[in-house]
Amino acid sequence: MIFTVTLNPAVDRELTVPAIEMDAVLRASSWRVDCGGKGFNVSRMLNALGTESTALGFAGGRSGELLRDGLTDLGIATDFVWVSGETRTNVSIVSQNQGHYVKVNEPGPTIQEKEVDRLLKKISEQAGPGQWWVLAGSLPPGVTSDIYKQMIASLHESGANAILDASGAALSEGCQASPFLVKPNEFEAHTLTGLPVQNDAEIIAAARVIQAIGAENVVVSMGKAGAILVDDRHAWLASTPKIEEKNPIGAGDSLVGGLVWGLSRGEPLSAALRWGLACGAATASMEGTGVGSKSLVTSLFEKVEIKQIKPLPANGA
Repeated sequence: MIFTVTLNPAVDRELTVPAIEMDAVLRASSWRVDCGGKGFNVSRMLNALGTESTALGFAGGRSGELLRDGLTDLGIATDFVWVSGETRTNVSIVSQNQGHYVKVNEPGPTIQEKEVDRLLKKISEQAGPGQWWVLAGSLPPGVTSDIYKQMIASLHESGANAILDASGAALSEGCQASPFLVKPNEFEAHTLTGLPVQNDAEIIAAARVIQAIGAENVVVSMGKAGAILVDDRHAWLASTPKIEEKNPIGAGDSLVGGLVWGLSRGEPLSAALRWGLACGAATASMEGTGVGSKSLVTSLFEKVEIKQIKPLPANGA
C-alpha cells in the first residue's frame, strides 16, 4: 500500500496566455483547475499507473472541499485533517508559444498544534510493515521544521518505508530520521550541503554528505539532464528521454511517483529510477498540469538510459 502526505496542498489554477508581458492586461485563451501539492501529484501519477494510494494532509474551507472532491473523482482515496483556515490557491500563467511560465504560490493557512497532533495520530494508526509513504512538499505556517522527522520516526516504528521530498530545514531534519530515500533537486542538494553541484562528481559528493546526515539513498533530480542515484555503494546516472516539453510543472513529483511505484513492485532502485524518469518526462510532455498516461510512461521507459558511474566506498567508510 502507498500513502502520500501533503502538508500544504493547493488548488492549482493555470491560465494559458498568448505571451507573458509585464505591466499589461493578459487575456487567457484557456484555463484549468487541478488538485495541487507535491504528495497529491504523486497520488495522481500513481492513479495514472493504475495503482491505488491514500492521500493524507491538511485541508480547509471550500478550497479543501474542492481538493477532496477532485481527488475522489479521480478515484484517489483521501483522509484529511480538516483545519480552520482556507486551503491555498496557486496560480500559474503559461505562455502559449514562448515556453515560459510564472507561478505564484500562496503561503497556506496557519495550522494549529492540535491539528498537527491529529495528523501524526492518523499516520501512526495507519502505518504498517512494508508500506510506502511519500512525505512531500513545503510546510504551512504553524508547522515546525521537525515535522517530517517525527513522521519518519513513527513510520520506522511500524516497519513502513519513507520517501522524503522536501527542502530547507524540513529536509535537513527529516534526513536525520534516516528515511529510505530522499529526492532533492540540484539546488536543494547544494543548499543542504553547501557543496557545489556543477557536475556528476560534485553531485555524488553532495549525495554522500546527505547520506552522512542520515538518508539511506539519495536521488538528485537534474531536470532535462536526468537524475543521479546514490545508494550505499554505487552511483547511477539516468538520462531523461527526449520529448516535446510543454509544461515541466509537476514533473519532479511524477518522478517520485514512478520511483515509489517501482519500489512498491519490488524492483531494484536502479529500475525504479528509470520508471521515475519516464513518469517525469511523460508529465512534462502534457498540456497543463496533467500527468502522463501509463501507455506513454511505458513507451518512455524503454528510452531511459541508465549507467553505473563508478563504485563507491561503503557509506560511512
